[in-house]
Amino acid sequence: MPIEMNYCTQCGTKLEKKFLEGEGDVPYCPTCADYRFPVFNTAVSMIVRDPKGNILLVKQYGRDFYILVAGYVNKGEDAEHAVAREVEEEMGLHITSLHFNHSHYFAPSNTLMLNWTVTIGDETAHPNREIDSYAWFTPDEARQRVRQGSLAEEFLVGYLDQKWSFKPR
Repeated sequence: MPIEMNYCTQCGTKLEKKFLEGEGDVPYCPTCADYRFPVFNTAVSMIVRDPKGNILLVKQYGRDFYILVAGYVNKGEDAEHAVAREVEEEMGLHITSLHFNHSHYFAPSNTLMLNWTVTIGDETAHPNREIDSYAWFTPDEARQRVRQGSLAEEFLVGYLDQKWSFKPR
């Protein structure tokens, strides 16, 4: 369930709903005399491809399933920079190209997920401590090995089929 903003983030006054032309009912702070729009996290997830077209999947935090490389966008950081930073931090790899795929709001963590495809050069991964293990898969193998029912699967299958369809959560 999305996190509901009930109090002004500037002054702490209880918000009330007020009609705004073109927007509908929006949280409004009577003290600041200003509308307060939703606040949420922003994260990136990456379909990492090597020069041969294989796809990188990772296991993290003691969990026994494969997912995509992902991470949060830092305050003041562009999404494209976050993509390169996360791939380098988590896997020690440098991207040579990136392409935006699709976005999806993920309510359980109040996060707007931005999915990208990145290509790396011909180099060896050097994962950090966040990564328990990783493997390179052909696209068909990756489709079978990514965690079923996950947002990572929805992004990967959407990319492979060029058709995105997200399940309600």
